[in-house]
Amino acid sequence: MVNSSTNKSIADVQRYWDARPCNIRHSTKPVGSKEYFDEVEARKYFVEPHIPAFADFDRWHGKRVLEVGCGIGTDSIKFARAGANLTAVELSGESLRIAAERAEVMGVADRIRFVEANAEELTSVLDDKPYDLVYSFGVIHHTLRPERALAEMRALMAPGGTLKLMIYHRRSWKVLWIVAALGHGRFWKTGELVAEHSEAQTGCPVTFSYTRSEARELVGSSGFRVQDLHVDHVFPYRIRDYVEYRYVKEPYFRWMPESLFRAFERRFGWHLLVTAEAE
Repeated sequence: MVNSSTNKSIADVQRYWDARPCNIRHSTKPVGSKEYFDEVEARKYFVEPHIPAFADFDRWHGKRVLEVGCGIGTDSIKFARAGANLTAVELSGESLRIAAERAEVMGVADRIRFVEANAEELTSVLDDKPYDLVYSFGVIHHTLRPERALAEMRALMAPGGTLKLMIYHRRSWKVLWIVAALGHGRFWKTGELVAEHSEAQTGCPVTFSYTRSEARELVGSSGFRVQDLHVDHVFPYRIRDYVEYRYVKEPYFRWMPESLFRAFERRFGWHLLVTAEAE
């Protein structure tokens, strides 16, 4: 695995996400309005259409679900609407505030318990009976000790419980693009470059990325049996248009038939998706 930095702290990570919560600019409507939250959800699943199938929200009706790193709550709302008994944990207090406000606006606040906590210290704040599902999408690669976060997740699950995890894929189109286009080919600085440009807001304090074999080892060594591991998600849109809420594909993706693009995503996607069972 490749890490971005060895001299950062959890406080640095928290400050980064407090300053600009993930997906906070997915809508131009007033933050906190129903129209804002509806647009955020629509844009998220338009750009990342693989998420609903991976999360399989409806499967968790009546089940105990722990979401580690809920951000501003897009997936949280989907779990709640599906009837899950959800505990949503988030390091960023600002993100958690917006997520809780969202739950109120969407009428599902009674179905979600929000907890501000570090993913590496879950058992210090959660002492419930075991969870049926632990879901963490794009989170633990931004903490200093991902293996510790996974160990904490495992401690909150009974044998047979399900883990659904997304972490960043190093052998991806995005990493190649970052190193070639933004790093001018400085492959020896891959870790730093990926951290600098992994998110919409530059300068993320900590970003790990993994090969498939490293991801399998990370999850397997934490007390899980990997059931499925695959990659997905190549962002095809021109950034200058996307930030203006226009969806114009890069020229080199426009000619690709959908079937070819999907095959490309399955090989060089940025999201490494793991489904595993607690042993």
